[in-house]
Amino acid sequence: MKIVILGAGQVGAPVAEQLALEGHDITVVDRDGDKVAALGERLDIQTVTGQAAYPPILEEAGMGAADMVLAVTGTDEVNMVACQMAETLFHTPTKLARLRAPEFLAHPELFNREAFPVDYIISPEQVVTDGIHRLIEHPGSLQVVDFAGGRVRLVGVRADADGPLVGHQLQELRHRIPGVETRVAAIYRRGQALIPEGQTVIEEGDEVFFIAAREHIQSVLRSLRAVEDTVRTVAIVGGGKIGSSLAKALERTPVQVKLIDHNARNAAEVAAGLKNTLVLQGDGADEELLREENIGAMNVFVAVTNDDEANILSSMLAKRMGVGRAVTLINRGAYVDLVQQTGIDVAVSPHQATIGRILAHVRRGDVAMVHSLRRGAAEALEVLAHGDASTSRVIGKRLDEVRLPKGVTIGAIVRDDQVLIAHRHVVIQPEDHVILFLVDKRKIAQVEKLFQVGLGFF
Repeated sequence: MKIVILGAGQVGAPVAEQLALEGHDITVVDRDGDKVAALGERLDIQTVTGQAAYPPILEEAGMGAADMVLAVTGTDEVNMVACQMAETLFHTPTKLARLRAPEFLAHPELFNREAFPVDYIISPEQVVTDGIHRLIEHPGSLQVVDFAGGRVRLVGVRADADGPLVGHQLQELRHRIPGVETRVAAIYRRGQALIPEGQTVIEEGDEVFFIAAREHIQSVLRSLRAVEDTVRTVAIVGGGKIGSSLAKALERTPVQVKLIDHNARNAAEVAAGLKNTLVLQGDGADEELLREENIGAMNVFVAVTNDDEANILSSMLAKRMGVGRAVTLINRGAYVDLVQQTGIDVAVSPHQATIGRILAHVRRGDVAMVHSLRRGAAEALEVLAHGDASTSRVIGKRLDEVRLPKGVTIGAIVRDDQVLIAHRHVVIQPEDHVILFLVDKRKIAQVEKLFQVGLGFF
């Protein structure tokens, strides 16, 4: 597939790298000549320096022959106009835009053939807000992602010494949480991936990814960690798009919320848009302010300012004061792994979350959803099984008959409204939603080929 990527920043560059590794024909456009030159030297891609919305630049990038354009520059207006140019002048079949401003997102009627012909919109702030909300909903989790419209969830959790299953084999899981169907998709031990088997013993500190129906998630979490209290209080530092959206979402729950923003004017505007949130003007890294507001007694502390260092510092202060759990927004990829060695519980990367959503629209073989896991090292996919037993490698086969690439596991199947946790005897049927976990995302192409119709066995 020929894909033109507009923007070589923290979203565009890693997307280009991943898609180039998968064999796509990639051209990247950015105004920063040094940035695209460095990218072109490192990857097998074409690069163009220039303004992404200008027709001559788009023509130079080969837009006329492109199957898809990914407009992911840092400017909404550029992304919208670029999609308009791609449709009007080059008839590009698929157009995706990264949009951040709620003023645009509040008017979906804008995005049509007559105005701005954008086929898919990705809002990084909304993706991050939803992800943090799921972390608050499931205390103790490291990552929570949805499949099949939220009917199935994949959850990452660090096993602690008090978890009932720690020190026991996975095959004991069904006996320790009777009535709950779940499957462990992968285990990471000291940074190395383990493909789980029945005899695998869960150790303290293991990062365990399991999949279950949404209503069973809490039961499985309790088997891997000491029981954590329901979240009743949340402190948010940062009143930007993410902080204010998260506060508004939490106002629809019984959770009590405090929000701190350093800018007096912005704090006043945020307060005017919220009903039950206590909004404070101040520095989220001010130890005296945090003590005055008794932040150490809060269940969850969320730092979501635009400043990584401020987020890290305020989260470390909150943890030292005794806050139950600290969730920290980190934009710089190099910081993410370092941060979780400081005592901060979860580092959230908006760019990794956004990349997963973008890749879902690029994947072949009817991939309905993609989630980037473990800071981009692994992926989870939701794939639709099309065809029939004569045209598909998977339909009509039991799961133990499906020839999965090494490092790929099937966690669950969603059939209509029924969630089937993966067992050897389950047979894949047409239109099933198959949830897969890949410890090595380089196996993506093999998985896509496996689910394509009518190509014969590989």
